[in-house]
Amino acid sequence: MTLTRRPDWVPPGTDDTVPSAARIYDYMLGGGHNFAVDREAATRAEQFMPHARGVARLNRAFLRRAVRFMIDQGIRQFLDIGSGVPTVGNVHEIAQDANPECRVVYVDHDPVAVAHSQLILDGNDRATALKADARDPSRIFGDPQLRRQLDLDEPIGMLFLCMLHWIPDEYDPAGLMRHYIDAMAPESYLAITHITEDYLPYQVREALRIATRGGDQVTSRPYEEVLTMFGDLELLEPGLVGCGTWRPAGPGDIAEDPKLNQVLYAGMARKP
Repeated sequence: MTLTRRPDWVPPGTDDTVPSAARIYDYMLGGGHNFAVDREAATRAEQFMPHARGVARLNRAFLRRAVRFMIDQGIRQFLDIGSGVPTVGNVHEIAQDANPECRVVYVDHDPVAVAHSQLILDGNDRATALKADARDPSRIFGDPQLRRQLDLDEPIGMLFLCMLHWIPDEYDPAGLMRHYIDAMAPESYLAITHITEDYLPYQVREALRIATRGGDQVTSRPYEEVLTMFGDLELLEPGLVGCGTWRPAGPGDIAEDPKLNQVLYAGMARKP
């Protein structure tokens, strides 16, 4: 990539020598917006966890179910924090297919993710992408683009999918989530997925160590810690469970190996 002309979707100044979580995830889902370093990191990680791509697809399947569930509850505006590189079946596609009036704001700190989001959203006046750090909710909620798209006095669907494990303990992710929850209007919904070592400790730990070498680090967390991130919201049935076992709608939503369904915790809660 560094020796040839870069594609138009690569923003100036992008470092293609360090793997990016957003681009690794894009590669795992079969997307085309990643660099050689991302593919190499993903391949090394798969040596310890051969079904890593399957886990990525379970997370994407949960996204579909979560957005559709929120639509069924009357939600018409969505905030996706840590949205990554858009691939097929992203939030705006699912939501606007169900109801063209739906509005979506994507937030990510990866310049490639944001630049490509803006590219595919060009001409869509009900969706936008912001480059911002999830650790700065005041900056996100105060952004003029977000304010134009979302009415924070009305219920929203907020998604933190495979996002909060990128927030180190020093930033107090549960405390950080309180700021986001406080900004949600009553009748809003929050969906979270988070990686854990509770069931496959060695495989998950080694896969993450290799995939994140040289980049941001992942903090895997146990059930009790992930649960605190929902604050005092009402957790919906079946509670905080393995990603593949949260209301699966078909065979593609759940892995054949039961342990793979438990690599990510998934849950959804409602604000009274």
